[in-house]
Amino acid sequence: MLHVDIMDGHFVPNLSIGTPVVESIRKSTDLFLDVHLMVTDPMKYGEIFHKAGADGLTFHIEVTNEKASEVIKQYREFGCKKVGISLNPDTPASAIKDIINEIDLVLVMTVHPGFGGQSFIHECLPKIQEIRKMINNTTRDIDLEVDGGINEETVILAKEAGANVLVAGTAFFKADDRSKIIHILRS
Repeated sequence: MLHVDIMDGHFVPNLSIGTPVVESIRKSTDLFLDVHLMVTDPMKYGEIFHKAGADGLTFHIEVTNEKASEVIKQYREFGCKKVGISLNPDTPASAIKDIINEIDLVLVMTVHPGFGGQSFIHECLPKIQEIRKMINNTTRDIDLEVDGGINEETVILAKEAGANVLVAGTAFFKADDRSKIIHILRS
């Protein structure tokens, strides 16, 4: 799959790509597009990114809180294949306990969202473990994705904590041998 970060300059202090880029990516690949909405209004932007080609949409619990179920319902109504919820490093796992049975993916940020190249925050490992236990207590097939500072060393820690989907940006794009880093991260 391809993980695509969307930043609005409000929820995070950076801007990133918009729908024309997602449309171009969609035309270039049949891979699953995992679109991570780092935006203050996920209800406003979900459908337009879905129409642009996103297969899965992940939004942040920090901007929705008690309205998370509404966002999930809306995304399902317009045909989103996977709906995910993301947590910033400082947000506790308990923030998603009431919606864990409604989602397909939990994305744990192990850096502060908005900028690439940050170091993995090791203090997030217990949260990953806690969320893995929450997932295992459901009857659903929910992915546990980790994003931020994933490299040759931290991939092992994230997997041992319970992650089954890992996002690697800097480790991939700055690698001298990209096929080698992919092999290392996968194994």
